[in-house]
Amino acid sequence: MHRIYVHPLPVRIWHWINAVACVLLVLTGVQIRYVGLVDAVPFRIAVVVHNWIGFVLIANFFVWFFFYLFSDKIKVYHPELNPIKYYRGNLRQALYYGYGIFKGAPNPHHVSVYRKFNPLQSMTYQLIMLLLLPIQCFTGVLLWDLTRFSGTVAFFGGVRVVDTVHVLIFTVFVFYILFHAYLGTLGRTPTEKFKAMFDGFEEVEEGESADKAE
Repeated sequence: MHRIYVHPLPVRIWHWINAVACVLLVLTGVQIRYVGLVDAVPFRIAVVVHNWIGFVLIANFFVWFFFYLFSDKIKVYHPELNPIKYYRGNLRQALYYGYGIFKGAPNPHHVSVYRKFNPLQSMTYQLIMLLLLPIQCFTGVLLWDLTRFSGTVAFFGGVRVVDTVHVLIFTVFVFYILFHAYLGTLGRTPTEKFKAMFDGFEEVEEGESADKAE
């Protein structure tokens, strides 16, 4: 067993800011959406906190985007160019999560510096970070100031359409956060993956690292 450094400091800082921001946005979003049913804090305070945390999330997104754009760590998001290997990798990982893990089967993915994500993780994170999160931030900004952005809101079909998209993606994020936290417990110990996001190191078996395939 040896340790490899796979989570650089900027990524860890981004991750935890993102995690706290998303949880706060979910909590305040529920308060705003179901006013009268949920009254943890006054409605006006919930709106103000939601808006400011939203801008923190947007700024944090650009930290993530530019770090990966201008560093060699972007390799962790490179897809498998061979379509057969790509779909085979996704299928193997899906079978592991849905069946193999309950039978004690080994994880088909071996962590390395440039392959820290398994095929399903890579696909999911790219979908979230490059599609859903930008749309959520965009619709959130529009809803933040409907007067200033009235023309843009009208262009996309009106407030109801923009708000519906925002709420639907919000729902996706709620389930994603829960599932992400659950998957974080599936290391060799329930806290192994969480610890790695604090110190940056993952533990791998000798000869297990996929770096040899780089």
